[in-house]
Amino acid sequence: MRAFELTAPCHFGLEAVLKREIHDLGYEITKVEDGKVTFTGDAQAICRANIHLRTAERVLLKVGSFQAQTYDELFEGIRALPWEVYLPKNAKFWVTKASSIKSKLFSPSDIQRIVKKAIVEKMKEYYDIEWFQENGASYPVRVFLMKDEVLVTIDTSGESLHKRGYRTMGGMAPISETLAASLIQLTPWHADRILVDPFCGSGTFAIEAAMMAAHIAPGVNRNFTAQAWTNLTGEKLWQEAFEQARSLADLSVETDIQAYDIDGAVIRVARENAKRAGVGGMIHFQQRGIADLRHPKKYGFLIMNPPYGERMEDKEDLPRLYEQIGEAYQRLDAWSLYIISGFEDTERYIGRRADKKRKIYNGMLKTDFYQFMGPKPPKRKKADA
Repeated sequence: MRAFELTAPCHFGLEAVLKREIHDLGYEITKVEDGKVTFTGDAQAICRANIHLRTAERVLLKVGSFQAQTYDELFEGIRALPWEVYLPKNAKFWVTKASSIKSKLFSPSDIQRIVKKAIVEKMKEYYDIEWFQENGASYPVRVFLMKDEVLVTIDTSGESLHKRGYRTMGGMAPISETLAASLIQLTPWHADRILVDPFCGSGTFAIEAAMMAAHIAPGVNRNFTAQAWTNLTGEKLWQEAFEQARSLADLSVETDIQAYDIDGAVIRVARENAKRAGVGGMIHFQQRGIADLRHPKKYGFLIMNPPYGERMEDKEDLPRLYEQIGEAYQRLDAWSLYIISGFEDTERYIGRRADKKRKIYNGMLKTDFYQFMGPKPPKRKKADA
């Protein structure tokens, strides 16, 4: 089976999490850069990566790369790429995105126009025709320029991979599914440990955790652009990949995942989202404020995306809110606390310094992921043979 080079974009600062996911799928990592991980795989890898990766934004098929500082160089570089390998005669193709960072060519619209023109010229040469109907499958092209290095890809995913299909309505300032999954994977949480989100909003943290616990692949209930690519993947490969993913799901796993919010309407939305994700029975939802948070058991995890001023009219409320988070944390016995927040005084009002802090972008908002580590539970004694 033909080998491809695939690039998976992700949130800045979370490349190591995605790298581990790709490695666990069995694919060789060839390059890790800011905001993306590149790996090699066959046509089946296109299917499996789209269905299984929880932390990637999409899966891009690399067509080629080259240096370009002028539009002539861009045109010739694009035309020299093997488009006939990827685009059938009736392919519907367009440049859906062009971005440029620290490069001499910086106009997205001009880059898009030149790239499209160069692809058409190459296709004319190969197929010996002057006009293309473009009535076949879609092949959206994405072009990235970084320091005059041009990376040319075709998007295999279509809609971004954070769209799992379960969240049709978001609460206020929701955290994306891919970011939530990434942050959970930065913690040592496992399905046999307690997990509580006291600012659950639309339920993303809890739902992503439950899907992990039940081994539900994030893309198992959605479609992908490359499903229509009969020349590269084909229906059989996709069918096999979906069947294999569904066979891994185990809804019998026992979990203690709880999601609270002070807004009852938001809780109702979160419950519906969990049902659509297939994990409604694995999460306990309740209308409850942070001041009322208590739990009798030890060694649990708090993970949260609390308000941090971008979505509250009165920022004066923030110090007291974060004091309440700190007070709730102190009431819990031997727990760990994980907070993503853009509130600069988070540690001050929580009442202690974080053990680790990592810069993360939540959309366009610059935030930190504060990690307050609790003690590990004692190892369980092995049963006598």
